[in-house]
Amino acid sequence: MNRGEHAVGAAVVRVVLADDEPLMRAGLRTVLEVGGAVDVVGEADDGPALLAQVDLHRPDVVLVDVQMPGGGLAALRTLCARPDAPPAAVLTTFDLDEYVSEALRIGVQGFLLKDAEPDALVRAVLDLAAGGAVLDPRITARLLPRLAGGTVARPPVELTLRERQVLRGLAAGESNAAIGTGLGLAPATVKKYVSALLVKTGAENRVQAALLAQGWDL
Repeated sequence: MNRGEHAVGAAVVRVVLADDEPLMRAGLRTVLEVGGAVDVVGEADDGPALLAQVDLHRPDVVLVDVQMPGGGLAALRTLCARPDAPPAAVLTTFDLDEYVSEALRIGVQGFLLKDAEPDALVRAVLDLAAGGAVLDPRITARLLPRLAGGTVARPPVELTLRERQVLRGLAAGESNAAIGTGLGLAPATVKKYVSALLVKTGAENRVQAALLAQGWDL
């Protein structure tokens, strides 16, 4: 089945979309909903409205323009701190590394460029809903040198074979369930490996671990 085609009976991913430009929101809604796999259940044009829409609709995924007035990043900081927060992805333009870096520290699960291909955007939303991490390769290429030169340690040599396998899955943006399926492990077991990897690599979250792993020989 083509990734743009929605299987009959499959769950539809519910999305709240936040962007202060009405035309951009309309275009993104059209792209996301065209295949039937995604339903944009709410829209917001600033930070407070985003939080209100999340409270109202309880979406599966949140897509946020970090340049919104009213504090797009501030709203994300509040949202990501919640224990029941839905996966959130940042929508940005190519030259705004400082926003992406801050969003990474906040703990968002995805980084998407606004000029992404339609199929890639839909696939990213579906992957986020499944618990994966989504990293546009162009953002990865620009952030990786900054992270490698920072305080995050490289993986120690004592990483086990299984830990390396799980880290490869993280680097590919896979969810715990997908990693477990590929390795024959229960999702709960994968979760334990991920927690151990965060400690060993010095990464603050699975997205940062995925970013760092892009440049490692695993």
